[in-house]
Amino acid sequence: MAGSEQREDGEPPLPIEDSELALAGINMLLNNGFRESDQLFKKYRNHSPLMSFGASFVSFLNAMMTFEEEKMQLACDDLKATEKLCEGEEAGVIETIKNKIKKNVDGRKSTLSMVDRLQRQIIVADCQVYLAVLSFVKQELSAYIKGGWILRKAWKIYNKCYTDINTLQEIYQKKTTQESLTSDAANDNHIAAEGVTEDSLNRLKGAVSFGYGLFHLCISMVPPNLLKIINLLGFPGDRLQGLSSLMYASESKDMKAPLATLALLWYHTVVRPFFALDGSDNKAGLKEAKEILAKKESAYPNSSLFMFFKGRIQRLECQINSALTSFHTALELATDQREIQHVCLYEIVCQGATGDVSGAQNVFKEVQKLFKRKNNQIEQFSVKKYFQRAAKDELCRQSNLYVQPYACYELGCILLDNPETVPRGKTLLLQAKEEFTGYDFENRLHVRIHAALASLREVVPQ
Repeated sequence: MAGSEQREDGEPPLPIEDSELALAGINMLLNNGFRESDQLFKKYRNHSPLMSFGASFVSFLNAMMTFEEEKMQLACDDLKATEKLCEGEEAGVIETIKNKIKKNVDGRKSTLSMVDRLQRQIIVADCQVYLAVLSFVKQELSAYIKGGWILRKAWKIYNKCYTDINTLQEIYQKKTTQESLTSDAANDNHIAAEGVTEDSLNRLKGAVSFGYGLFHLCISMVPPNLLKIINLLGFPGDRLQGLSSLMYASESKDMKAPLATLALLWYHTVVRPFFALDGSDNKAGLKEAKEILAKKESAYPNSSLFMFFKGRIQRLECQINSALTSFHTALELATDQREIQHVCLYEIVCQGATGDVSGAQNVFKEVQKLFKRKNNQIEQFSVKKYFQRAAKDELCRQSNLYVQPYACYELGCILLDNPETVPRGKTLLLQAKEEFTGYDFENRLHVRIHAALASLREVVPQ
């Protein structure tokens, strides 16, 4: 990796290792030092592939916050330049070790270390993911096809690097427990000659785990009507594997560690309640989110994003005044981040639209007390009746298409709670999924139905 040595081209050396400098640049960005982070990465972008990727990532983030055509094209150009810089070492890492042990006939030796090769491959995959996102933004059929193909290439790289790094870590583990065989010892010698250390492997594992985990997590939430297409492309979708990988990445020393932390907060405070991945339990995930925030908050005292997620947690806990304060603070901190300002304003408007914050807070507390009390037969009877009528209301269907499918879903979920009515509940869920199309938030409901049916399969194996 690039260090503090003097460069042949006369440019000043890096003040610290490029991996440390890149992490510092991302931390700077998250603490609302967007311009400072941009300047840092641009200053050193030609010093190493990692710093080049940092500069391209900031460029990509700038494009996604503004959606300006010029900035989006600049981000594409920057990402392609970084990708081109990293390409050239095609051989896999484990294959390279084997080739060296066998002493290749031509005797050629790569000028790049094993760590550099792994780092470059991961960066190429990262660049391809961001290029795919920029392609999807165009919202054209050809762009979707191109983006899907790019993502498939990225996933193959992630999966290969993840497997290679795990293999290298296993070799190190055998070495430390003195259980190495002769062949393993040979591997150890070649790994040592390549300058690989346990710390470098752990950082690289964090680097690949971010993309690897996001793939698993996002694809696990794809609506069922798209899942067949996704599976045909060879993508996985293990939610637990995704969360585990992101946790590993967030605790690593890689530059994407803070981004993995944000991804976890986003999942626990936005995705889980929005898509009802835990049914009617809107507080599921709060424990994990609060632990993450408590551990990382001190490192990001000026981060509008961390303040936003703090507000989300407070909102889900019905601490409305505190949530509004946090959203207002996040809004003030996000001076140069328009998209973050938009989501903060949305939260503020939703919670303070009536102007009666104290009254709204009391209502929220009362709702929590009244919602689905156990064994309250009168309430259960009444609720089944806010949903049966809605499901049959043809007049309402003409003006509000979403009412009937959502009513079927809600009623189906209620019936799933009673073993005697599970078949009827499952039928309603399938009805909501298959008999209605073209309504608002259709994909959101499909994700909810998918989660409900999946949880049912876990309880009652099909």
